[in-house]
Amino acid sequence: MAALSVHLPDNRKHFAPGDILKANAAWQLDHAPRKIYLRLFWYTRGKGTEDIEVLSETVFDYPQAQETRQFAIALPQSPYSFNGKLVSLIWALELVTDNNETAARKEIVISPYGNEVDLLKHSSESLPA
Repeated sequence: MAALSVHLPDNRKHFAPGDILKANAAWQLDHAPRKIYLRLFWYTRGKGTEDIEVLSETVFDYPQAQETRQFAIALPQSPYSFNGKLVSLIWALELVTDNNETAARKEIVISPYGNEVDLLKHSSESLPA
């Protein structure tokens, strides 16, 4: 059975813009791939066309079939995670094998407010400073 996972410290999912995210990537595969990729990206969910942008990619060369590796990623200053009536912006980490046979995704929140910006709540008021 093949499995990939990203283990965040203390199961933390909320990060401030500019934080350094330090965590572990782990996998148990039937055979060792040539490479495993860890991607930091955002995507939109909701009405209309889904947008996606990969901001960084870490390559784990010559991985063993079963292994855990540490990584550190500098998180960007923007855009913030947000939830709206028509569209939401979600940040995620994705771990994928070089042949795209196996992948795992861990969603995170990037915001200076400790949680995603709720556009429904703030539609009639200004965002906090």
